[in-house]
Amino acid sequence: MSDITRKSGEQIELEGKAKELGGRVKDALGDLTGNPRHDVEGKLDKLEGKAQQNLGRAQQDVENIDAARRRDGL
Repeated sequence: MSDITRKSGEQIELEGKAKELGGRVKDALGDLTGNPRHDVEGKLDKLEGKAQQNLGRAQQDVENIDAARRRDGL
């Protein structure tokens, strides 16, 4: 994958936040309706969103290190 098409860490983190928010909504819907499927799917989406946010932050750290190396001529 080329650098042009790769998502930035910030984009990955933002998508993770959206996924987590959607999971919260789905989880709440499951609680309101008593539908265990929505409840479980919501919890899984929240977990996936949090993991994706962590991945995005790690990607940002790598990007920052890479930028510092280029700036310092390493």
